[in-house]
Amino acid sequence: MYIHTMDSGKKLRLKLFYLVLAAFTLLAIFTFPGFLGSQNEVVIYVTHDQDYAQPILEAFEKETRIKVKPVYDTEASKTVGLTNRLIAEKNNPQADVFWNNEVVRAVQLKKEGVLEMYKPKNYDKLNSLYKDSDGYWTGFAARARVLIVNTNLVDKTIRPDSLEDLTKPEFAGLLTLADPRFGTTGPHIAVLYTLWGKEKTENFFTTLKNNGLDIAQSNGQTRDKVVEGTKWIGFTDTDDANDALVNKEPIAMIYPDQKDGQIGTLVIPNTAMVIKGAKHANNAKKLINYLISEKTESSLAYAKSAQMPLLPGVDRPKNVPAVESIKPMNVSWEKIYKNLKPSVNFFETSILE
Repeated sequence: MYIHTMDSGKKLRLKLFYLVLAAFTLLAIFTFPGFLGSQNEVVIYVTHDQDYAQPILEAFEKETRIKVKPVYDTEASKTVGLTNRLIAEKNNPQADVFWNNEVVRAVQLKKEGVLEMYKPKNYDKLNSLYKDSDGYWTGFAARARVLIVNTNLVDKTIRPDSLEDLTKPEFAGLLTLADPRFGTTGPHIAVLYTLWGKEKTENFFTTLKNNGLDIAQSNGQTRDKVVEGTKWIGFTDTDDANDALVNKEPIAMIYPDQKDGQIGTLVIPNTAMVIKGAKHANNAKKLINYLISEKTESSLAYAKSAQMPLLPGVDRPKNVPAVESIKPMNVSWEKIYKNLKPSVNFFETSILE
């Protein structure tokens, strides 16, 4: 009888122990989502500059308690490097989300079958120029391809206001732009192929080459050469230009081709997309909704990147223009993608040689 009583007591204590353990386990799961391990995370590949992207991702992580695992790329090889990685991983995707800093590679990934259709909650508020019609990618927080000049060296009276001005003899040996095999220069050239046609675009760059065109490694290096005065004029992006302006460097930024009859300025949104077969698809959609939001766009507008919000009514500083105030290059991103390879091939064989 005594033994039976002891055995029943042990069973009762064991039941109580397991009940308490289960309660603590549930408490841990709901209080600390990381307790679930890989189930409550999201893996994102990012080509936007880490200095600007990281605070956004940290804010999302804090707000949702979803662990964000970002993979960043280098300045010189960004976009191209991560695009190739996503294609290589197509049959065993490691990323859930791609935060791309331009559009053409998003079109490439769509054609390669790497992306999943997803239209975030603010999708319908966006201009058709800045989203995929099928929902494979969605744009936000745009920058523009601009000209910058060293204000100590280029007088206001002779500053170029269009791309075609750059072929003038007075600018010979003074112009720099980034290698088009990486970053946003390639899509910019592809746009010119689309709007100007092959012959005019190739003649334009051949003239620039004959005039001593300098090729930098990146948009950042393009900016630095103009800041230093080793080159007087550069093609670059507004985020790189604004970085110099914040530091009170002697440059001026010019949105080219804004007059009637001119082709306009290339406006390039960031793009966000869900990877097909994502291991954390629900978290991926939550993150994309966070990126395509007024909060994120305002944060990127107030950052040193000074990116233009695409959603209506977003709070922005005075130095960031409203995107609707800029005359954009009005051309299909699908056509730009189609012209990317031939335009970059021309550059490789005829300009970089």
